Amino acid sequence: MIFTIFFNTAIFQGIVLGAIILKSPLFKSNANRYLAYAIFALSVLIANLVFEIIDLYSSMPFLRFLDNVEWAFLFPVLIFMFVIHQVNHPIRNTKKIRWLYAPFVYSAITNVFYDCDAVAHIFTIPHFLKSFLETLGSFDFYLVLLFMPFMAVYTFGFIKFSKDKQEKKWITFLWFLVYALMLSWMVVILTGLLFEYDLSYVMQILALFATFLIHCTAYYGVFRYRLADNKTEIEELLNNKTLLDDEIFVEEVPIKRGNDANGLEIFTKENPYFKRLEILCEEHQIYKDSNLNREKVAEELGISAGYVSQLVNVITGDNFANYINNYRVEAVKEMILDSDYENYSLLAIGLESGFTSKTTFHNAFKKSTGMTPNSFRNTNK
Repeated sequence: MIFTIFFNTAIFQGIVLGAIILKSPLFKSNANRYLAYAIFALSVLIANLVFEIIDLYSSMPFLRFLDNVEWAFLFPVLIFMFVIHQVNHPIRNTKKIRWLYAPFVYSAITNVFYDCDAVAHIFTIPHFLKSFLETLGSFDFYLVLLFMPFMAVYTFGFIKFSKDKQEKKWITFLWFLVYALMLSWMVVILTGLLFEYDLSYVMQILALFATFLIHCTAYYGVFRYRLADNKTEIEELLNNKTLLDDEIFVEEVPIKRGNDANGLEIFTKENPYFKRLEILCEEHQIYKDSNLNREKVAEELGISAGYVSQLVNVITGDNFANYINNYRVEAVKEMILDSDYENYSLLAIGLESGFTSKTTFHNAFKKSTGMTPNSFRNTNK
């Protein structure tokens, strides 16, 4: 029962994750499209096992159409397509790679044709042809034994073409998980055939490993890596915009020394320390440092952390954290309104602006603007 719950959750998650990747503009790319298809194929493999466990084929025999097709021919090909598109290898544009789908197409056609007689009774296949199809079907697994190692080696050979270290690390990790799962699956089935063991329990454990693969793909491969990718691209855009601007001359505000009555102890916007703080925020954009605190600012200004708080509190009527977050919110608003950033996630924009987490970002933005970042983006489309 517990296994079934886990599997049903994994199937649902796989379908939802695949749909998100296909439909969301944040993940729109040819590479992610093939990754979504691979997740769908893996979900079908898990579903076939669940149907076997709960004996659904007895009451719904037409599901055999889904089960008898050898999805193990399709899953590794989709992973391969994901890899070559992710690393932008020229082979992705050649027609010869379509031949990799041939084993799956062969399995689908022969098994569906056979099941039209054996399962659906749509028509009757002549005895000699039916025997021939059964013989072909018995070789499916042995063909998988050859096809799977070939795809493992062939796919791995293209990972080296990734130009990004983080990307290469992630793809290698995904490759390892995929083929550890598939090769383990082959070993278990082969052991069961040779020694006539009942290894259904082991197959259930492997299916749990498949659910782990879906979780890893969801977190590391899609959301976390995409977030890191967004961050890099946003940084490049910001750097390019900076290079296009004229060189900014940052005026050094002279810090008055002494006890002039109109000097340091006057807490107005003309206070030289406060003016220097504003220059650091507006020109140097120190608020983008997610680890920024009073101590760092105090060291930069040459005053105590307590004096920094006093300056901000008295002059702005707000505390230091809110003062810095207001600059971050303004930076986020500028990027949201800039069409160059429309395809990047709001969280990536928030983190690039100096916020440390999604919660802090959303709370600060709503406090400053009265609406969530997503509402602000939708309002200004």
